[in-house]
Amino acid sequence: ATHGFLPLMITEEAVRAQIAVAVNNYRKHFGVSPRGIWLPECAYYPGLEAILKENGIQYFILDSHGLLNGSPTPHHGIFSPVFCPNGVVALGRDIESSRQVWSAEIGYPGDIDYREFYRDLGYDADYDYISPYLHRDGIRRSLGVKYHRVTGQVELHQKQLYDPPTAREKAASHAGNFLFNRQHQIKHLRGLMGRQPLVISPYDAELFGHWWFEGPDFIEYLFRKIHYDQDELELITPSQFIERNPVNQVSQPAMSSWGANGYYEVWLNGSNDWIYRHLHVCEERMVALTNKYPQATGLQRRALNQAARELLLAQSSDWAFIMTTGTCVPYAHKRTKVHLLNFNGLYLQIEQNRLEEDWIAHLEWQNNIFSEIDYRVYCAKTS
Repeated sequence: ATHGFLPLMITEEAVRAQIAVAVNNYRKHFGVSPRGIWLPECAYYPGLEAILKENGIQYFILDSHGLLNGSPTPHHGIFSPVFCPNGVVALGRDIESSRQVWSAEIGYPGDIDYREFYRDLGYDADYDYISPYLHRDGIRRSLGVKYHRVTGQVELHQKQLYDPPTAREKAASHAGNFLFNRQHQIKHLRGLMGRQPLVISPYDAELFGHWWFEGPDFIEYLFRKIHYDQDELELITPSQFIERNPVNQVSQPAMSSWGANGYYEVWLNGSNDWIYRHLHVCEERMVALTNKYPQATGLQRRALNQAARELLLAQSSDWAFIMTTGTCVPYAHKRTKVHLLNFNGLYLQIEQNRLEEDWIAHLEWQNNIFSEIDYRVYCAKTS
């Protein structure tokens, strides 16, 4: 629901709530139930597939080593689906295609002709010129108007002017290169495996158009080239591939994530470990509240629903990630603490039966994610 780091939650109810709220929200917006999930941070622990199955999830994507270190080792590595013992399908992220797009050293977005993300008119222009476009506080900030290109490993003030036609040509060239590499990869794998290989290439949506301004052009060129210029591979969803290839190996995936060194330390280290004692207490309190007031109505129900929202927001893995990387750390601290304080304030009001409607209404306005939420997703599972 909020990209919570599932392996570091202490209660099964909290993990189940993250999945259930996400599934319900997907169903609300798309009108159908989701068939698969890309695990937050690709973070997996053995047994998570049971909660996924409860919520109708048929397959999930994890990082490559989560599959490669499975027991037994998958015969076809990451290039075929694997059934967990309970029947949920695990799919491993492809290393090669991920590196071509994501790598800071060799990834396409770092090309010298692409638009520079960090140089912005909000900081470049004369203050008097841009002041009408700033917030009332008058503080300089990014406006989204960017006139420079990556240029290379130079200081921001040395960045050269951006040329859109050249950048679009480069996106077309990179799309061709990506397709060429996938054609050879799949041809090689098909010969080794004796069956159709599956190459899973998932990326954060914010990469395309946000960090990588030309990303949408790259996707368009790639899809057109795949359709018109070749007949060796096709674009396919995981569910379509599984339907075509229903017989696959059974293996238990291993604990893993896509963070540095492949496990959990990005989200649990000396810079951020302090948050978990508080998150765990709030998890337990949310479960206790739900079981104590299973049929709440009126203002009490609103308070319980908002408590669930505040906990989910506090659990976002982005806050711990920012603390590790050292970017905007005060903001990550603030968001974690504010949502924890809001939750605990609601907890005390509910338990002491002194609900303050004005404050609850303010929180509902301020943190209004998941308008459809039902706090009872935190109910303890009954046998």
